[in-house]
Amino acid sequence: MPDPILNDISHRRYNSLRGSWVLVSPHRTKRPWQGQQEAATGTTVPPYDPSCYLCPGNKRAAGDFNPDYNNTFVFVNDYSAVKEEQTAYKPPDRDGTLSSLFLHAESVTGKCYVVTFASSHNLTLADLDPCDIVPIINTWTDLYSAHLSPSSPLAKTASATTLPPSSHNTDATLPKAQYRYMQIFENKGAAMGCSNPHPHGQIWTTSSLPEEPALELEQLKRYHREQGGCHMLEDYASLESDQQERTIFENSAFIARRRALTDFSTDEVSLLAEIIAEVTRRYDNLFETQFPYSMGLHQAPLEGSEEEIECSHFHIHFYPPLLRSATVRKFLVGYEMMAEPQRDITPEQAAERLRDCGGVLYRKSTAGRQQ
Repeated sequence: MPDPILNDISHRRYNSLRGSWVLVSPHRTKRPWQGQQEAATGTTVPPYDPSCYLCPGNKRAAGDFNPDYNNTFVFVNDYSAVKEEQTAYKPPDRDGTLSSLFLHAESVTGKCYVVTFASSHNLTLADLDPCDIVPIINTWTDLYSAHLSPSSPLAKTASATTLPPSSHNTDATLPKAQYRYMQIFENKGAAMGCSNPHPHGQIWTTSSLPEEPALELEQLKRYHREQGGCHMLEDYASLESDQQERTIFENSAFIARRRALTDFSTDEVSLLAEIIAEVTRRYDNLFETQFPYSMGLHQAPLEGSEEEIECSHFHIHFYPPLLRSATVRKFLVGYEMMAEPQRDITPEQAAERLRDCGGVLYRKSTAGRQQ
């Protein structure tokens, strides 16, 4: 158990997955706040919005029409951050010059998708039952499998898939090249830059390995080498399960190590859906608002060495901006940009508050009382 004094003094916590530190200042939650406040998200979003470019049957920004889908729908992002085809770029030969030391650029190609989570405009992951989240996970898995390199060790166990898969509607087609990595993520809420409240996430596949998963992968490989073949997150999950100090919710698949979505059995997909439902519902219940966050899946690269694939460990990150209330957002500025990340709450305090927020989603129980 951490020393109780850490609840009152400034200190640093080590993040083994990144090999970095976080400054924790729990005493700062007592300071008054006179800065910007976000509007608390209400529950007035309609189940269908005729102006929404993600609702079934509606026209998208680029002119295409969505099908009348029921749960998930996939299409190539109309405004993709990376493209499959673009003008070729070859770095100039500047060997021996200062330019060769400092000025580097490389072409990045890829494919970006949008994945709706539900046909209803007003249902977030927190509103969905685990059985309704299963099709979302299956959609992620289908797209990951379709982009997986045939030479990857994962390809030996992954289910064969073609696009469009039978489990969901899609405007997607098979990729034109082999890409290195697939980042699956969701930005929820205007506070996180989400421009459309319709429940959806994004998938970006790129020819390069992005910095965050690359940094984690190096740490996972180092741990595997230095700890006699053990896996970092497997050991860490076991530790947290034993201590129960920073654990919010766990089920029988909590400690299981899976390299990627393709390793999950049908039962494990249901258990993963249960965990996603629990975590997102507790976030919403914490301040009784539609809690904003950025959420992302980290897993094995689409293409990589045997060591990279073997050391990979599927996990999900949630980055919430609200730490004090439903209206006061945590800004990443100043010290955090120039020095290191800083938080005003300890992980034990955060976990305790979320553990206490289980049960029925607040807006469902409120609606029930009003009837």
